[in-house]
Amino acid sequence: MIIAMDTSKTVPVSGAKEVKDRILETASALFYKQGVRAVGVDLVAEQAGVAKTSLYRHFGTKDDLVAAFLRREDEDFWQTWDRVAQRHADDAIAELEAHCHWIGERVERPNYRGCPQINVAAEFPEADHPARKVALAHKLELRRRLKGIAERLAAKRSDELAGQLTLFINGAFVSAQIFHAGEATGILIATAHTLVAAARA
Repeated sequence: MIIAMDTSKTVPVSGAKEVKDRILETASALFYKQGVRAVGVDLVAEQAGVAKTSLYRHFGTKDDLVAAFLRREDEDFWQTWDRVAQRHADDAIAELEAHCHWIGERVERPNYRGCPQINVAAEFPEADHPARKVALAHKLELRRRLKGIAERLAAKRSDELAGQLTLFINGAFVSAQIFHAGEATGILIATAHTLVAAARA
């Protein structure tokens, strides 16, 4: 199968996929570092080394590109979550601690600019914006998974505990700048234990 490009030349499907991946990789780095509204498609195309018409062939609009960026981040986040969860399938408190550990490490990365879903939701207040829908789905999935942990912990009010855990984890995502080096994980784990103890009381 051959896909037409901007000129009379043709590129194999594998080449087209490589171009699409390069565009998304470039856009993701720019969106995360500079913010979505600050980055135009001209800059993405230039840094990806493609024509703007090629970018629009793979992503019909900038909104579609932003949504693809968030889906990419979403996939990465849940892949990490799933790997951790599988190691602690029989111990809910150990799983919760392990999630706090990798999330703590994530927010202390030198290049961390906050949760991409929260960042994009703040930039696009319109409820029907494609990227905001992806961001909302991500946060609802986080609460759903935390409720599953809360139920396994035999919390008396599992939905309430899930809401509390969701709140403090999202709080960590937006508070990276205030943590001293190496303290985020400890704070997350201690807070999680406090919330769980209160929910079990």
